[in-house]
Amino acid sequence: MTEQTMNQYAPPRAHVADLHTDGVGELKLFSAQGRIGRLRYLAYATVASLVHGMVSGVLTVALISSTTAVTAVSLLALAVLLWFSVITGIKRCHDMGISGWWTLTSIIPVIVFAWIFWPGSRGANRFGPPPPPNNWGVRILGLILPVVCFVGILAAVAIPQYKVYTDKAKARAAQEAAR
Repeated sequence: MTEQTMNQYAPPRAHVADLHTDGVGELKLFSAQGRIGRLRYLAYATVASLVHGMVSGVLTVALISSTTAVTAVSLLALAVLLWFSVITGIKRCHDMGISGWWTLTSIIPVIVFAWIFWPGSRGANRFGPPPPPNNWGVRILGLILPVVCFVGILAAVAIPQYKVYTDKAKARAAQEAAR
């Protein structure tokens, strides 16, 4: 018994890694392959919107004398934003276990809300392994957009109501002063 293969006390050796997959998928930022979760989808949308806004703003200021150039650059930036949105939408559809063609339904706002609230498939599905866990940067960026939207909606409702309240208070004070 000099060979190790003949050792009767050795643990069995088998290649079963393909049966037990705990791995997560690789993030491919500019590819439609793979999956991304809800929070990463929101984070990518936030960053893409911020980058688009900054690029459009800077180039508009830089090319203020040429409206044709500003229009062309703005359309190019919008096309890049649309392309990136479609790519991330396809990956979000893949995470939910549906075809990327469902991205075409994103013109309906209710569908996009469903993408945000509908959880992805647990474990691997036909589009690959699950996406990697979110780090703190993704969590922070993913929560910026909902918080800003909530504050904006709250301000859109509260500011006009406050204006009505102050106008009524001034009218009441004027009535009291007239007496």
